[in-house]
Amino acid sequence: MKLGFVSAILDNWTYEEMMDFASEHKFECVEVACWPKGKAERRYAGVTHIDVDRVLADDTYAKHVIDYSKEKHVEISSLAYYPNTIDGNLEKRAIVVEHLKNVIRASRKLGVGMVTTFIGRDQSKTVEENLEIVKEVWPPIIKLAEEQDVKVAIENCPMLFGEEQWPGGQNLMTSPANWRKVFEILDSDHLGINYDPSHFVWQMIDYIKPIYEFKDKIFHVHYKDIKLFNDRLNDCGIMAYPLDFMAPKLPGLGDVRWDKYVSALTDIGYDGYTCIEVEDRAFEGSKEKVEQSLLLSQRYLKQFVI
Repeated sequence: MKLGFVSAILDNWTYEEMMDFASEHKFECVEVACWPKGKAERRYAGVTHIDVDRVLADDTYAKHVIDYSKEKHVEISSLAYYPNTIDGNLEKRAIVVEHLKNVIRASRKLGVGMVTTFIGRDQSKTVEENLEIVKEVWPPIIKLAEEQDVKVAIENCPMLFGEEQWPGGQNLMTSPANWRKVFEILDSDHLGINYDPSHFVWQMIDYIKPIYEFKDKIFHVHYKDIKLFNDRLNDCGIMAYPLDFMAPKLPGLGDVRWDKYVSALTDIGYDGYTCIEVEDRAFEGSKEKVEQSLLLSQRYLKQFVI
């Protein structure tokens, strides 16, 4: 397995500065944020370390991206873009789907072959209604991925944190039950999972067992931890906003058993990319804290990932 990080946490770094940091500290890969340029709608979004529109239009820029990665000996594990592709607002939906398609095209052009994203969800509709929307929106996306020979890995984050995502969240592929339903609709070797155990912790889902069932669908892996506050949970219950009873943490500072998690990945023979994702508020506020968050996580995970 190759150990790297999700580049979005280095939101004020250029592509070159981000790759320099990864190289200097011997990270083997980076999952590179590829949002369209503009203002972010939420935390950890809106970061553009690679401009995919420019990649598609400018061969010199595309070559520079590739060459710099090779020069620094840091692989690009995936092009990352995490929007709501089946947003209830049809205008927004069309815009994000078109950008996602360009991310797929750019992934092919850069020789990466992977895109990490969300399936999306209309948060006001039921699971069953959303599955019908998936049938409308996603077949052309998957067809393009197949034509470009790019794998699409869906992270299992519910995108349900506070009032703005209530009630249903903004990502449908949040559980093994929903994975099966979506994979039945979109039966393609190019659609899989970007596996993040932390989201299963606060959903009260076993985060080890699905690794074995979906071993052929795990294309990419995240390392992010979650800390449950049982006193808060006992007070507000599981129907509360999730951030009322949990908080994202660095690997090793939450409730995930990383030894068991990595052990299961080795059981299934996973030898792909594994990326630290930082959303721990305790390590925000300065460049030094952000860098420290990645280095502490790397140090901790090195005992499992060689």
